[in-house]
Amino acid sequence: MRAVYTVLMCMLFLTCGEGNSDGKKVYLPASNGNLNTISVVVDNLLWDNKVGESIRNIFAAPLNGLPVDEPLFKIRQIPPQVFDGFATRSRIVLKIEKGNLQSTTEIVNEAFAKPQTVAVIGGKTDAEIINQLIENKDKIIDAFNKEEVKEKQRRIKLSLLVDEKIEESLGFTINIPSTYRISKATDDFFWVRKNISNSKTMEFMFYEIPLETISKGDSTIVDIVKMRDRVSKTKIPGEDNIYMKVEEAYAPSMFNTIIDNKPTYEVRSVWTMNEYPMAGPFITYLIEDKINNRYLVADGYVYAPSLSKRDLVFELESIIKSIKIK
Repeated sequence: MRAVYTVLMCMLFLTCGEGNSDGKKVYLPASNGNLNTISVVVDNLLWDNKVGESIRNIFAAPLNGLPVDEPLFKIRQIPPQVFDGFATRSRIVLKIEKGNLQSTTEIVNEAFAKPQTVAVIGGKTDAEIINQLIENKDKIIDAFNKEEVKEKQRRIKLSLLVDEKIEESLGFTINIPSTYRISKATDDFFWVRKNISNSKTMEFMFYEIPLETISKGDSTIVDIVKMRDRVSKTKIPGEDNIYMKVEEAYAPSMFNTIIDNKPTYEVRSVWTMNEYPMAGPFITYLIEDKINNRYLVADGYVYAPSLSKRDLVFELESIIKSIKIK
């Protein structure tokens, strides 16, 4: 069986348009699956050896910025012989093919269902497959993450918070679920919150800072942490010297990304309360808005002791990535 070529032919066929030579529309069933869950199509023998170990090490690695280790993705292994029918409709799929074929990594959109992202890894030997996984892991993870963010944003759009005040004051739109509420609104700062249960919450801070506030280079992350500490201390209500700050025991992770086609800093780490036993993960984005000589700052954080945090942070990420600057 040369399923890798079947998938690649599907990609070629679909990129030519959703139709066949008779001009009839090709029907693709709706994809399914829990968010951030990869269906890994791989032979049982490969899954149980170093190929499977490499897959788990890459795609189930701990997500940056969480106080307790949680996997980047959940993984569900499917043997190739049962990858048929309903099983092919998973929204994100990693397909491993070993045989008489060249080492290859291809990312295919909507091969079996819609929407869907399929990463196909092929090689003659275990070593070739592992090398392909290692060399292309960032590309594959990015493709899977974009697919899942898109799906989460689709779900969010079903019921949105009315946020004209944010647009009028800070000049951007954002899709926030109606389960959130605006707790503080000024000309230059917005605090948005959602109660999960009891005292557990998910929260946002939105504000802007001049471009020159953040230096570029080795001190960028230091400037961002100082800026966040300053804003959270002065803008979020507190008493008796209790305020939120970045936890010094956790080294922040910083990445470069794109939001609204603009260069963006992404910072993940853990916050804590000064002189009070509270803590949780946060994710901060600084979107470079050169036209308005500012960084638009969108910061999301979670307080949810005893709960898993990965999916909560992912919701914050998906909401922030819907930002459009006017």
